Amino acid sequence: MTTQLRTGQEIQLAARPDGVPTAANFALVERTLPELRDGQILVRNTWMSVDPYMRGRMDDKPSYLPPFQLGAALDGSAVGEVVESRSATIAVGATVTHFQGWRDFAVVDAETATVVDTGLADARHYLGALGTTGLTAYAALTSIAEVRPGDVVFISAAAGAVGSVAGQIARQLGASRVIGSAGGPAKNRLLLEEFGYDAAIDYRAGDLRGQLAAAAPDGVDVYLDSVGAEHLAAAIEAMRPGGRIALVGAISGYNATGDARPEATPDLYLAATKEITLRGMLVTSHFASFGEYIGQAAGWLADGSLRTRETVYEGLDQAPAAFLGVLSGANTGKMLVRLA
Repeated sequence: MTTQLRTGQEIQLAARPDGVPTAANFALVERTLPELRDGQILVRNTWMSVDPYMRGRMDDKPSYLPPFQLGAALDGSAVGEVVESRSATIAVGATVTHFQGWRDFAVVDAETATVVDTGLADARHYLGALGTTGLTAYAALTSIAEVRPGDVVFISAAAGAVGSVAGQIARQLGASRVIGSAGGPAKNRLLLEEFGYDAAIDYRAGDLRGQLAAAAPDGVDVYLDSVGAEHLAAAIEAMRPGGRIALVGAISGYNATGDARPEATPDLYLAATKEITLRGMLVTSHFASFGEYIGQAAGWLADGSLRTRETVYEGLDQAPAAFLGVLSGANTGKMLVRLA
């Protein structure tokens, strides 16, 4: 990139949502790019990720990540090509991942970027199966709710970004039966035919507890929860004594307003009497395992034992629509936005 080209576009938070976000909460804005300082790189973003956790950052309240600011660009994982560099460690032409998505060009401190090997896997995989999505599934099933050989494993949002990878990892770890919950017959077929699940539950068909009991008549040992509410309640009822639950997300309540929450309430007393472990996780606490995970997952991708799907929106202007699609369950596999 020449110094003459000093403008770019970004998606800013135009207004905070009250309940379900809409397109009116976002604005596509042109802005001037600053000159690079020593230790910085200019990245032309090629792919960006939209993820459910971003919904919480649209609200002005404390959380494990700071809220998005009104009138400022949103951020999140992205991958792109370095087109200008004032870094001694990252050269022009390198492909890097970083956390300044939601824009076409990003000025990034080189120490916060990671060079990735596109000979090992396509760049987009570093936002999905080889990125924090895959690491979330891996850490949940190896560290938070450890899968042991012979376990029965239940995974919610099983056709989504984390769930589609998690079911396959559970199999690699020795699970004897892997059960997934997803919305609709098409996603359920995908679980069985492509992602290797033994049983698929269509939660939109109703009677989640009954479907889970039929799929796991002898109970469940491990549950990866990305939904909360009724899914968590059903899982606790189905768990065997000493079962393990990884609390990864609770998308059923992300758009709740005020004190409103989904009606189903998990029976924590039942969890206590079964001596079930429920443990929350943030993927940021497991970055030390990234190298170990990528080393294994890249091999699984290469030999076909880890299959991936992406739902792709084209262009930065479509990033809000992609994000709203994630919140409504419109994606199969990882939701991505292709920028170039």
